[in-house]
Amino acid sequence: MLVGVIKRGKYGERLLETIKARTDFQVVSVEVPEILPGFIEDPEEFVRDLNFDPQIFKADLLILYTFHPDLTPEIVRLAGKAHVKAVIIPGGIGRAGSIDELERIAEEYNIHIEVDEICCTLEECGVPAIDQFAEKLGKPELEVETEDGRISRVHVLRGSPCGATWHAASSILGKTVAEAPSLTGLFCQQYPCRAVRGGPGGIHTSGDLHKDAMERALGQETRLVLPEQSRPIKIEPGKRVRKSEG
Repeated sequence: MLVGVIKRGKYGERLLETIKARTDFQVVSVEVPEILPGFIEDPEEFVRDLNFDPQIFKADLLILYTFHPDLTPEIVRLAGKAHVKAVIIPGGIGRAGSIDELERIAEEYNIHIEVDEICCTLEECGVPAIDQFAEKLGKPELEVETEDGRISRVHVLRGSPCGATWHAASSILGKTVAEAPSLTGLFCQQYPCRAVRGGPGGIHTSGDLHKDAMERALGQETRLVLPEQSRPIKIEPGKRVRKSEG
């Protein structure tokens, strides 16, 4: 599978590193300027002037770290025209454009669009391009061994696209079973996680997802409920927008 990544400044760099280190996916990337105008009057002309490598639109799955409500829909539209099968937009709907506009693009070009506040909520959803990616990268999934009440081995079955899961897994070795879930969440956040801070969701959800992964691996009871803003928004051709329950 060919994964296309559109970077903006430091955002997208860790995903590229993780894909290359942890998967056998092929990857191609381009960049948008780190500093963008607050309002882009003519997104079509703006994207044309960026002169992207056309290889980016040959990807099976495109991941956009553009974080701009004018720019992002135009790039998704170009992806649809080029028959890209699916698009993932990190950063939440506020920086992705309007749901109505993305619904129109999905319908016109038969492209699946997923908007995630944070990429460690990503799971299989029945769309082959996303499912193949999410087998390896997305919502953390761990396999754990213990010895004398301590964590002796951690195998990452699926890790967060930024690589935080592998950092947490290596840091948790030797910790007690009792403290392992909360520390796994803490180590994820200390990576450092680049998700939004200062309110519900964001970095707090990232930590909770990693805590939940460790609890499940240890066979413990878990009560994870994603806050509303952290639930992935799935925009599918011919269907009304739905949010994952989580």
